[in-house]
Amino acid sequence: MIPKKDIPEIFRRLREKWPDPRPTLVFRNNFELICAVLLSAQTTDTAVNRVTPALFARAPDPDTMRRLDPEVIAGIIASIGLYRNKTKHLQQLSEALMEQFQGEVPEAEEDLISLPGVGRKTARVVENIAFGKGTVAVDTHIFRVNSRLKLVPGQTPEAVSDRLPGVIPPEYLRNAHHWLIYLGRHICRARKPLCGECPVASFCRSRDKTEKSGPGEPAARDK
Repeated sequence: MIPKKDIPEIFRRLREKWPDPRPTLVFRNNFELICAVLLSAQTTDTAVNRVTPALFARAPDPDTMRRLDPEVIAGIIASIGLYRNKTKHLQQLSEALMEQFQGEVPEAEEDLISLPGVGRKTARVVENIAFGKGTVAVDTHIFRVNSRLKLVPGQTPEAVSDRLPGVIPPEYLRNAHHWLIYLGRHICRARKPLCGECPVASFCRSRDKTEKSGPGEPAARDK
């Protein structure tokens, strides 16, 4: 594992690189956020952003969503993966919000994961973005970054998600989720990582590093 004394500098550099990180999903309120995160499973945020304007125009709140003809929902979101299951989850989620939480997205993690289609990862995204909590929802990008930087031990995304908040300094915790995703998505890629552009390359000892690439040196790029 990386020495704990180095972790504050890692996040200081990530903040310097991306001083104003924002979610890539487009939403206007907590209901739209939780729906968009649910839809993003096994697809890209870009694909989700293409369908949500039409979806939320037809169903801007959980009461409308639960009453909408499921074929209408399915037709709107058909371009994304698992759209039939996601249609069912959207309506079941909306029903649960109306019946159990007066139509409001709950803040507590256990309440969130009680909702249909919402797992621990989705719950932690919502906690972080909607309620400002220092949760880190570990996706494939963050899991890869952690495997290379070795911030915390963990053989599963869930284990890494549980442990990361314990090593990140409080002043960086709110945005750590976004910074690690940005790093994994844009620089610390699965194939041919751009190590020469990485602000924290000097802390990385991964065997996956681009050959002969380091801070300030050009890295191999995808064709």
